[in-house]
Amino acid sequence: MTTTTKMMKRIEEASPRFKARMAGALNIFSLLSAGFAETFFRGTWNFVGGYVAILSMVLVTLLLYDILKAVNRGLALIAASFAFVGLIFEAFRWQPQGVNTAIVVHGFYCLLIGYLIFRSAFLPRILGALIAFAGLGWLTYLSPALINHLSPYNLASAILAELSLILWLLVMGVNVQRWREQAGATAEHA
Repeated sequence: MTTTTKMMKRIEEASPRFKARMAGALNIFSLLSAGFAETFFRGTWNFVGGYVAILSMVLVTLLLYDILKAVNRGLALIAASFAFVGLIFEAFRWQPQGVNTAIVVHGFYCLLIGYLIFRSAFLPRILGALIAFAGLGWLTYLSPALINHLSPYNLASAILAELSLILWLLVMGVNVQRWREQAGATAEHA
């Protein structure tokens, strides 16, 4: 068995609470690395910091998919797909006509995971509502005029809503017993 295979097996066997806490920790690491790179570096190091943040978010997306597939595997896969598309747009810094497409796609991702969290039995429903609200905040980036009208409130509310989920995952994780019950019920219907 290769080292990579062993590592993947360990991750797969990890408890959902551990995966949730890892997702929270990696999300904080991503925010800090992106913020640090944007604040203190220019040129190549700025790009490196951005790509470290993107790679961290890829891992967060995979962990959240693994957790939220207990609610609805198909919808969790669609949400993860939105996240990956947004991360690709972010990596290429694609902003046609001044629209930050990565943030807009992230808004759709937040709406989807907000719904999944709201429907879950293992995370507080308020977190789902807050994440969906964050998604609406990110969707305002579809219109530069709307951004100018709502800024900085749209940004602050979206960040605070997402931070609530990040901190919950980091500190509390998920209710493992309820996660297993819901995962079992989802597997029976598949």
